[in-house]
Amino acid sequence: MKKRFKLTDLDCANCAAKMEEAIKKIDGVKDATVSFMAQKMTVEADDARFDDIMKEIVAVCKKVEPDCVINL
Repeated sequence: MKKRFKLTDLDCANCAAKMEEAIKKIDGVKDATVSFMAQKMTVEADDARFDDIMKEIVAVCKKVEPDCVINL
């Protein structure tokens, strides 16, 4: 399953790159892109575990950029 999410308060391109790298390391994630310019994140992950994977993604992103909000 591939889904796109709008991001709020992503402050820099470097943080977006760090978030993308961390998301790709999560088990079950096939691909991920985080765009600072568009303030969007695209995630492709296992359908059966998508909700659990998204919880992990939110936690990882909070560590990198505490102010960033993923609009689920």
